[in-house]
Order: sequence, then C-alpha cells, then structure tokens
Amino acid sequence: MKLLWQRLDGRDGHTVGRELLAQMVNPLPEIALTERGKPYFVTGDLHFSISHTKNHAFCVVSHGNIGIDAEECDRSVRENIAKKVLSSAEFARWERAEDRNEALLRLWVLKESYAKLTGRGLGEYLYQTDFDPWDSRVQIIDGCYVAVMEE
Repeated sequence: MKLLWQRLDGRDGHTVGRELLAQMVNPLPEIALTERGKPYFVTGDLHFSISHTKNHAFCVVSHGNIGIDAEECDRSVRENIAKKVLSSAEFARWERAEDRNEALLRLWVLKESYAKLTGRGLGEYLYQTDFDPWDSRVQIIDGCYVAVMEE
C-alpha cells in the first residue's frame, strides 16, 4: 500500500486527489465506476481510494481492494448525530469516551473507509458495524484522522 496526501491550499479536493493518484500510477489507466459509483481501474491489478477534507486530499493505492477516509481533527460535530450514524455497540463506546467529538470523528472515518472498501455505501450497513474509536487503522496525519482499510 502506498499513501500520499497534500494540503489543498485553496484548490479543489477532487483535483488534488486525482493529481496524487497520477503521481502514484503513471500512466494512469482508464477509470470506470461500479453500479454503486465506486471508481476502479479498468485494467491492471491496482486498486485506489481517494478522500478529501476542507484542507487536505489523501490517496491510497494497493494491489488489494482498499478504502480511505479522512476528517479534520478540529472539525466540530453535533452530538445528536451519534444516534443517527452509530450502531448500538459504537454508541456505547462513544458515550464512554473522554472526548466524544474525537471519538465520533474516528468512528466516522472507519465507517466511511469501510464503505469505500466494499463499494456498498453507508446505507446498507450503517448500524451493523462494530468499530472501536481507538482502532489502530485510524492515524493522525497533518491534523486529520485518516482511516485506511484493505482486503
């Protein structure tokens, strides 16, 4: 797996994410979308995933299926969202967290990276996951929580 990131500095996250992908895979193969909208390379054995926040873009490339998501660490999230997006087990962990905002952001990047990994989207499994906010797959990179999941 290879991961690159870059600050946006006022640029569009989609553009910067695509530029990061082109830095890692050259020449860049044709990209298509699955029925559910997951991008993939039409040829070759590489897989990729891109995420962007208001200030950063992240891209991972791997020989196995992969998903990435990122959120700025200083993003403030309303607590009432927890009931809407967390499974009962995750909600219980979130309630016990010393910093609930941090715990919710860490849980969210795990859910999103899993959604990107599977290509199924959030709707099918939003309440079926059982992630721990302190999962080692969540890293802090340049002020962002970043979760990467691989098959």
